Amino acid sequence: MTETGVGLDWLAGVVESTELRLMISGLAIGLLVAASLTYRRLQAWISEHTRPVYGDLTAATLLVVTCVGTLAVVLGVWSQTGTIWSVFADHELNGQFLPNAVASVVLVIGALIVTRVIKRVIDEVLGSASAVTAHQREITHRIAQVIVWSMALVVVLGFWIDDLGGLLVGAGFLGIVVGMAARQTLGTVLAGFVMMFARPFEIGDWIVVEDKQGIVTDISIVNTRIRSFDGEYIMIPNDVVASSTVTNRSRRGRLRVEIDVGVDYETDLEHASALAESAVSELEHAEPAPSPQVVTKEFGDSAVVLGVRFWIDDPTARRRWEARTAAINAIKRTFEAEGIKIPFPQRELAGRAETGGLRVAGSPEPDASTRSSDARPNSEEASTDDSPTGAHREQEISHSTDNR
Repeated sequence: MTETGVGLDWLAGVVESTELRLMISGLAIGLLVAASLTYRRLQAWISEHTRPVYGDLTAATLLVVTCVGTLAVVLGVWSQTGTIWSVFADHELNGQFLPNAVASVVLVIGALIVTRVIKRVIDEVLGSASAVTAHQREITHRIAQVIVWSMALVVVLGFWIDDLGGLLVGAGFLGIVVGMAARQTLGTVLAGFVMMFARPFEIGDWIVVEDKQGIVTDISIVNTRIRSFDGEYIMIPNDVVASSTVTNRSRRGRLRVEIDVGVDYETDLEHASALAESAVSELEHAEPAPSPQVVTKEFGDSAVVLGVRFWIDDPTARRRWEARTAAINAIKRTFEAEGIKIPFPQRELAGRAETGGLRVAGSPEPDASTRSSDARPNSEEASTDDSPTGAHREQEISHSTDNR
C-alpha cells in the first residue's frame, strides 16, 4: 500500500506546469462535488429498478471511491504522497494506523447502510399495519439508529483505544450524574416514549388536557403541541400529559351533543319532548343513528329541565358549535309555534312593615299616622302600665287615633 501511494507521485512528473496542476486538481474536486450531488438520484434510480439495498451499496461505493480517488489525484499531482507517508513513518503511524482507519471507515459506511436497511424494513413491514402510525414508525427508526450508531462507535473506539473498559466505566458514571441532574427531562422523555406507543391521541385529534383544549399539531419525545381555538399554540410537557386526564373527542369519529332546555311546569312534558326530538331530527348535523333522544333531567327553580341529546360525526369544534346553534334555534322556533313557554327565573320582592313596606324610588314618604298604626300593638302593650307615664302614653295613642 505504501509503494502504491508513493507511486502516485509520478503524476507530478507528467504534469509539470502549475496551471495544469491547478486544472487537474479542480477537475478532481469538481468530480467529488458532482458525485456528492448526484449519488442520491443514482441511489433512487437503482432502488426503483432493482432492490433498495443495491442502491445503498452503490451510493456508498461511489462516494468512497470518489473521495479516495480525488485525494490520491490531488496529492499525486502536487507530489505530496511521499511526504504524507514520511510523516506517518516519523510518528510511527504507518503500522496500525492505516488498517484501523480503513476498518473504521468501512464500519461507519456499514452502519449507514444498516440504518437505511432498517428504515426500509420498518416501512415495508409496519407500513401496512393500521395499528402503527407514521410517527411511531419514525420513532422506531430513530431508536434503531441510536442503537446501531452506538454499537459502531464502541467498535471504532476499540480500534483506537487499548483500555476501552475504563472509558466505558467513566461513561457509565457520567451517565449516572447526568441522569440525576436531568431527571425531570429524562422523565419527560420517558413519558414521551410511553405516549408514542400507548397512542392516547394522534396528530389532528381534538383533545382536552386539564383546562386546555385544541387540535394536536405535533408529538415529540419532550412535549405535545396543540393549537387552541383562539389561534394559540400551546406546548404541554409529556409528563404533564401522562399524569393528567386526557379527553379525546375525535377518537371514535362521532360526538354526542346535549342541550338543556326548560319548559313551564304546566306544559305537557311528553308533547314537549316529542316536539324537541322532531326538531333536532330534521337538522343536517344530527346523525340518524343513534337517533336523537330527549330525557327529563330535573325540577328546576322555575322550569322542568329537558335534556336534548343527538350525535354528530367527524367532530370538530366548529361542527359542534354549529350543531348546538342550529339545535337551539330549531327548538325555540318549534316551541314558539306550539305555544310552549320557556320560562325564565322570577323573583318576588317584599318590604318589612316596620320600615313602611316596599317603596318605589321617587314616591312620597309614608305619614306619621301610618307608622304609628303599624306600631299600635307595641303601644297597647305599653298602656297596661299603671304609672302616670303609661297613662300619658295611652292618651297620646287615643288622640292620634281620633285624629285619623
